[in-house]
Amino acid sequence: MTSLRHRILLHAYVTEKAMDEMERQNKLEFVVDHRATRREIRRAVEELYQCKVAKVTTKIVPAGKIATVRFSADYSAEDIGTRAGVF
Repeated sequence: MTSLRHRILLHAYVTEKAMDEMERQNKLEFVVDHRATRREIRRAVEELYQCKVAKVTTKIVPAGKIATVRFSADYSAEDIGTRAGVF
């Protein structure tokens, strides 16, 4: 049985804009379950990638629900992106 955090975070959402935000603003984007709240997304990212999340914003697009996660300055979005399979 998959854990809750794997059911919330479906996969990384990689676009040119997302890559630019990763480099310049320390952010990553994920496609998430449409029922997930910001708190659930924050908890899932922190548990899965062992990091500290500064802010989570969400938007609904035709591809589904997208969560933009900004990490605290102590953590690099590029390092976390590597673990998430962005590269």
